[in-house]
Amino acid sequence: MSSTYNRVIRKLVVGFGNLFDNITLYRFKPDNTESERFIVPIVYASKERYVMRLEEDLNLDKKVQTTLPRMSFELTPTGITYDVSRKQNSLLKQYNCGGANGIASAYMGAPYDFTFELNIYTKTIDDGNQIIEQILPYFQPDFTLTVNPVAELGILKDIPIILNDVTYN
Repeated sequence: MSSTYNRVIRKLVVGFGNLFDNITLYRFKPDNTESERFIVPIVYASKERYVMRLEEDLNLDKKVQTTLPRMSFELTPTGITYDVSRKQNSLLKQYNCGGANGIASAYMGAPYDFTFELNIYTKTIDDGNQIIEQILPYFQPDFTLTVNPVAELGILKDIPIILNDVTYN
């Protein structure tokens, strides 16, 4: 293999964000007929950035590019930890024998856990609950994401995404 930078962390970040990129919010009239529907935007950004922006305009009157509802996610500051319980022999290799370049191989990856935080910003509790109700059913308590960490190997890996908790602020 020619490179040790296979963009694995980037693939995990993009994969995590893609889990939540199709959340649809519905608004209703008093007679319970639908008045509008839209997809809630999601970006990679820290919670502090959005909280600071919202605190600058408590009445949400100022014309800014941040509209609610919105979601953000980030790899937490302590988000990458080594998991000794999943450690395998460092000399084990993975192979791909069928390809244009012949046989490709790579040593087993190091077992790390990545911790992400998903933040939801809404004006109303109903909007927040509606978004959460679209997320929770998929995590029992995990959801499996399939990625191709090393393209040259062509081996798909199932990565469990575990929902640890839901907290309201």
